[in-house]
Amino acid sequence: MTALRTAWNAAAARLESLVTIDIVLLVSRVGIAAVFFFSGRTKVSGFLGVTDGALALFRDEYRLPWIDPVAAAYGAAGSEHLFPLMLVIGLGTRLAALALLGMTLVIEVFVYPDAWPTHLSWAAPLLLLVARGAGKWSADRRLGLA
Repeated sequence: MTALRTAWNAAAARLESLVTIDIVLLVSRVGIAAVFFFSGRTKVSGFLGVTDGALALFRDEYRLPWIDPVAAAYGAAGSEHLFPLMLVIGLGTRLAALALLGMTLVIEVFVYPDAWPTHLSWAAPLLLLVARGAGKWSADRRLGLA
C-alpha cells in the first residue's frame, strides 16, 4: 500500500509541476470568456445595435424585476462583450469575473433557476479568477496589479 501511495503521490507531483496554476488561470479566463462573448454576439447587430430577438427575450421571457427590458438587453449585450475581453487580456480580471459572476447569479435566480448545473460550471472558473487573479500571463501582472 505504501509503494502505491508513493507512486501515486509522485505522479501527482509531476502533474502539478506540468499543469501550473498560471496555465489553469489562463485556460479559465479564455474558456469562460468565450461562453459569455458568444452569448453576447447573439444579441447584437451592427456596432451598437441590439437585435429585435434579444429585446423580445428580455421583454417576454426573461422579465427581470426592477429593470427595463431594453436597458437589460443593452446592458447584457455590452457586458457580455466588455468583461470577456477584459478576461482574455487579463485586465481588471477580478472585477470582470465578479461582474460575470453577478450576471450568472441573476440568470440563475430570475431567469433559469433549473439550469443550476450550467451556472455552477460558469461560477467555478469565475470564482477561481476572483480568488487568484489573472496569473502570470496577463495585463494585470504587467501593470503590477494583484
